[in-house]
Amino acid sequence: MKLLVTGLTGKVGTNFLPEFLVNEKFSGWSLRALCNNRVIDHSAVEIVRGSLSDRQAVCAALDGVTHVLHMAAVKESPDLAIDVGVKGIFNLLEAFRASKTAMQFVLIGGDCSVGHIFRSYDAPITESSARRAYPGCYALTKVIEEVMLEQYRMQYGINACCLRAPWIMEKDDFKYVLSFREQFGGPAWSDFLTAEEIARHARAGALPLLRDATGAPLKRNFIHVSDLVGAILLTLDNPAANGELFNVAMDIPVDYACVAAQLNASYSLPAVEISTPFHSNWLDNTKARMLLGWRPTVDLKLLIERAWAYARAPDDPRLVWYPG
Repeated sequence: MKLLVTGLTGKVGTNFLPEFLVNEKFSGWSLRALCNNRVIDHSAVEIVRGSLSDRQAVCAALDGVTHVLHMAAVKESPDLAIDVGVKGIFNLLEAFRASKTAMQFVLIGGDCSVGHIFRSYDAPITESSARRAYPGCYALTKVIEEVMLEQYRMQYGINACCLRAPWIMEKDDFKYVLSFREQFGGPAWSDFLTAEEIARHARAGALPLLRDATGAPLKRNFIHVSDLVGAILLTLDNPAANGELFNVAMDIPVDYACVAAQLNASYSLPAVEISTPFHSNWLDNTKARMLLGWRPTVDLKLLIERAWAYARAPDDPRLVWYPG
C-alpha cells in the first residue's frame, strides 16, 4: 500500500506522521508527500515537488498510489483559493479515478462548509444538514471540495470519504484563542471593542465570554488535533468509510461561559462579556462514533489544561499555518 498525503507539513500533517508510522495497521505501507512551498525532511517520506494546480505534478504524485489523504488548504487568499481549493482537488480526483492502483480518497473538510458560528441551525448539524458557507473564499472552497468529492463518487463510483472538522487545536492554541494580547484566529476583538478596551483587557489577563445572537453564552465546535488524527487513522482503509461524510468534533461544543468559569476557578482570570451576532451550533459526531468507532478523548477540561500547561521551547515558535 502507498499513501499520498497533501498538507503533510501543516498542523494536522505533522501530528499525523508520527502516529501513522508507529501504527501497526499501516505496517508495510509506504508514504509519499506532494509538497510545494514547504518540504518535510523525513527518511520515511518520499517527496514529490509541485503545485496542486499542476496536473502533471499531481499525476506523478499519484503514480502507484493506493490511498490519498488530501489536507492541503489555504484560507483567505483569493489568489491561491482556486489553485488549491478547486483546481487542486479536481486534479487529484481526475488522477485518482484514472489510476489502476487507487483504492481510497480521504478529504479533510471543515465546518466552514456549514457556516460554523456565522449561520443559524435549529437542530444539531448533521451530515445531511444544508451547506451554508459564510462570506469569503475559504468557506466557498470547502463547500466546493465536499460537493466535488460527492459528485465523483456518484459519477465514477470511487471509494471516497470526507472528515468534516471544526477549529483544530494543538499545543497552546486554545489559550491564544482566548487572548486579548496575542489573538489566534477570530473573531477579531476590534470588531466589538475599542483599542483602549482591548489593551485594558490584555493588561488584566481577561478572557472573552462571548454571547450569541440570543444573548446566551456562545457555543462553538472545536477538535483537538490528536482526536482528528485518530479519526483519520480509523478512516484509512476502512470499508465503513466508503462514500461517507463524517462530522468529527468534540462531543459537546465549547461553551464560553463554562470556559470562563473553569479558568476563573483554576487561575482567577476575570471574564469580559462580549455581545456578538454569532450563532451557537452543535456539530453532531454521532455518525463517526457509530460507523467508525471513533471517540474524541479531549474534552473542554483537558483542552484547557493542555493549553495552559504547554510551555514553548525556544525552537518551537508559534506558526501561522495558512495565509489569512
